[in-house]
Parts: sequence; C-alpha cells; structure tokens
Amino acid sequence: MHYAYRYRLHPTEAQRETLDYHRDTCRQLYNHALNEFEQIPDSAGTLNQRVRQVRDQLPNLKDWWNELTDLYSTVAQAAVMRIEDSIKALSQLKQNGYNVGSLNWKAPSEFRSFTYIQSGFEFDKKNGQTVLSLSKLADIPISYHREIPEDVTIKEVCIKKERTGEWYASFAVEGKEEPPKPANPDRCVGIDVGILKYAHDTDGRAVGSLDLQDERERLTREQRSLSRKQHGSNNWETQRLRVAECHQRVKRKRHDFLHKLSNYYATEYDLVAVENLNVKSMLESSGNSRNTASSAWDTFTTMLAYKCNREGTHFVEVEPTGTTKECASCGVESDKPLWVREHSCPACGFGMDRDANAAINILSRGFEKLGLGQSEDTTPVETALPMFTSSGTSEVVDVKRVVETGSPTLKEAASAAE
Repeated sequence: MHYAYRYRLHPTEAQRETLDYHRDTCRQLYNHALNEFEQIPDSAGTLNQRVRQVRDQLPNLKDWWNELTDLYSTVAQAAVMRIEDSIKALSQLKQNGYNVGSLNWKAPSEFRSFTYIQSGFEFDKKNGQTVLSLSKLADIPISYHREIPEDVTIKEVCIKKERTGEWYASFAVEGKEEPPKPANPDRCVGIDVGILKYAHDTDGRAVGSLDLQDERERLTREQRSLSRKQHGSNNWETQRLRVAECHQRVKRKRHDFLHKLSNYYATEYDLVAVENLNVKSMLESSGNSRNTASSAWDTFTTMLAYKCNREGTHFVEVEPTGTTKECASCGVESDKPLWVREHSCPACGFGMDRDANAAINILSRGFEKLGLGQSEDTTPVETALPMFTSSGTSEVVDVKRVVETGSPTLKEAASAAE
C-alpha cells in the first residue's frame, strides 16, 4: 500500500531563498523539457519512451546550463518526468468528461514543488531538534510529529511551498501490507450524506455539517480588500497572503473534519457502504451548488476508501438512485419533496427519518453488491462531549464533538493538540 506522511518545515530566511532558487530552477527545466518533448513525434514511441528521451538529454544540458549543477540528480530527473504525470492527469480528466487542452509553460507562481526520488534526503538530529538533510540544499528543521514506520520504504520526498509561504515535506512510502478483510463482517454500516446533516448512518446517528460561515465572511472581507490594492504592489502581496491564509484555514478545518469522520467509520466497522454520487453533475446544477461543493463528498469517500483498505474494512459504493424514495421495509417507492424530512410508506405504513431510511437502503445494496450477510451489531460514534438529541428518533452529533479515536483532544487542551 502507498501512503504519504506530511510534515511542516521551518527554514530560515536564507534557506527560504535557497528553496525558492531550487524550485525556480526546476520550473525552468520543466518548461525547457516540455518544449523539447513537443518536438518529438508521437510515432517515436510511447509516452514514457518520449519523456525518457528528453530526460536523457540532462547530461548535455549541464554543459551549458550551469544552474543545473546545483540540483541533485534525481530532482532534475523528477522535474522532467513530471511531464508524463501531467499528461496522464489530463487524460484522466478527459475520460471523466472534462474539456481539457494541452500542457503549458509554468509561471513562477504555478510551479510550487520539487521532488527527491529514493535518495538525497535523510533525517538527522542537530542541536536537539530533528532536521531534514537535503542533498545540495540545506539541513532544514522539521516538525517530526509522528514516526514513519521502520518496515516501510520511503520512495520519494516532495518539497512544496504553499501559497501562504509555508514549506512542507511529503514522504511517499510503500511496503505496508494491507490487512485481510473479514469474510463475515459483524459491524456493518450504511452512510447517507447530505447538507443539513452531513452523515446519517444505520445506527440512527447523524453528524451535523461543518459550520464555515465565519471563515467565509472573513474570506469575503479579505478578498474585497485585495481587489482595492494595486496589482503587484507590496500592499497587494501582503493582502494576497491574508487571502491565502483564509483559504488555507477553510481547507484545514474541512479536511480535519473529514479525516476524523472517515477514520472513525474505517476503524470501528467491518463494512462501510456509501452512495456513488455524481458530484460533477450536482455542481453544474443551478441550485445549492455552493453548499454541495463545500460538503466535499468526493473527498470524504476517497478518504474513507483508502482508510478502509488500511484497516482491513470492506468498502463499497452503491447506486444512489432511489435510496431516498424506496421504503426500507417493503421496497415500495414514493416521491418525497426535499422539505419532507420524514419517510412514511403509503404501502406498509413504515415511518422513520428519511435519511435513516436511505442509509438502510444503502447498506442493503452494499450487502447485495458484495454478496455478504447483514449484521445488526454496530458501534456508535465516539464523541468528546455528551451528545444532544434533536426531535424525532435520530440522535444528532455536533460536528465539533466528533473526534478521531486516540485524538489528543480527548486528553489535552486544543492549543496543545495543535
């Protein structure tokens, strides 16, 4: 299995300049390599073979391009091979229905990372702190907040500069074995996602949606202030950083919520069933697309999928059509407007919360898809504080109370946990 461990770097001012110098040199090399690649006909070989032809020109380039000698060899090679990854990404987007063009040269603000492959990096201890030693670059202090297992292999290290000016190192590792999935899962759950209640599962529990109203209002104010600055001036750059920090705060809060929620379901259950939603078509609709985008359902299911593989949990996506209309008791479909929040079957009289009814249907379809038996043994959501209940039969858990198992927020103050 492949995983990535991400750490914050704390370079000095001089080290920041060196990092920016290496990053920009890689950008110029990428642009030069892209120009050379476009001159090679498609008949010259496969995509990988043509990119390798450009990569093999690196020794000759160093004869007249002195800046390339400052780059570690694998860093320069990775900058060229990035062309192949970009073309494959565009092809994937095209297959998913997006209208894509061709690769363009990268501007300084668009090329924000470079990569060490297999060598040129190591951890070290200096002056009582952990540093990341990068060949031909520097020994940069790093917040090594969690250990990388000794039984895995670090394949590459990506050094990236965020738009806020912060630097991070991502370690891509492989070699961790995927645990076997149980043949007869005991703890099974179906999850129906929404906007008013982010997730409603077959345990009758619901998790409220993340409230980002304050962050959105601040972002609006900062963007309005940015629009009044002269583009490219020092004041404009200062304000641009403030806008970037607002965007980063929203992203971090959303990912923190999604990571903790997906981790709970992956670790506490043996089988997790969700809807295979077509979010792209939802975003193209005229109504409520902003809240749909903010919910990040695709991100949630992606996190849930890889964490289920990591924990040895069955993960299945089912067809979403009719899960809300279909009665979980008798299977009869009945139309319900969005404002009707209760399911009441006209055929058998079965009634419950509409999201809970949909969650049961999702779990049933998951069993059918995997060919497994159903179990009633489930585990409720772990919360840091006592839960409160809403009207009806469902217990609603505030999003602020959902915590990851083993989270330091259970034992320490929030400031210490950060």
